[in-house]
Amino acid sequence: MRKFKAIIWLTGALVISPAVMANIDFPHLEITGVGEITAAPDMANIDVGVVTERKTAKAAKSASDKAVAAFIERLAKQGVKRDQIESAHIQLSPRYQHTKDKAPELIGYRAERQVTVTLNQLDKLNAVLDGALGEGINRIRQVQLTSSEQLALKDKAREAAVSDAKDKADALAKSLGMRIDSVWQVRYRSSHPRPVMMNAQMRSDSAEVAATYQDATMQIRDQVDIIFRLED
Repeated sequence: MRKFKAIIWLTGALVISPAVMANIDFPHLEITGVGEITAAPDMANIDVGVVTERKTAKAAKSASDKAVAAFIERLAKQGVKRDQIESAHIQLSPRYQHTKDKAPELIGYRAERQVTVTLNQLDKLNAVLDGALGEGINRIRQVQLTSSEQLALKDKAREAAVSDAKDKADALAKSLGMRIDSVWQVRYRSSHPRPVMMNAQMRSDSAEVAATYQDATMQIRDQVDIIFRLED
């Protein structure tokens, strides 16, 4: 049995980093546990923008500011609080026309602004997107469906990962005719919940968005590496 245990230790040590390998001189198992929780999103992070082109920088800025102001006003009427809205500073850039054998000719200016909205009521998503397009917003860059319970869901995913590692270790040790003695080391791989991403086609059609987000689910995944000491 001692000879068999030594083989188990050597095989396990092959997958351990050199720094850890030097400290492990007993029979052990290294197990990766994975936990995944599926949940329905109840929030949306919306990233929209407005791009305007005018003859002068002032006119381009004015048109951009007007569209953003109208959108924010509409959001307020829809019950979205001001602290849930973040508008980026304007970006102005000149536009040139390039003609062969001629110097570039200034033909106008381009203004860009971005607005990010955190929407706590998912049933208002269509109205917000329709309102954005109606107020001059001409870029719906990204829609992320997420959850207000992300921290709690992540805790559950981590617990599931630990439980998965324990179950795997117990099953493997049993198949070898051995038993788990204790946990020797834990290496936690921190991860972030992945929001549900709407694709470009979905974002361009509010009716299609409605049909999609109502049945959407998101996955919260976590992982942990545990080294279990085997009984001698």
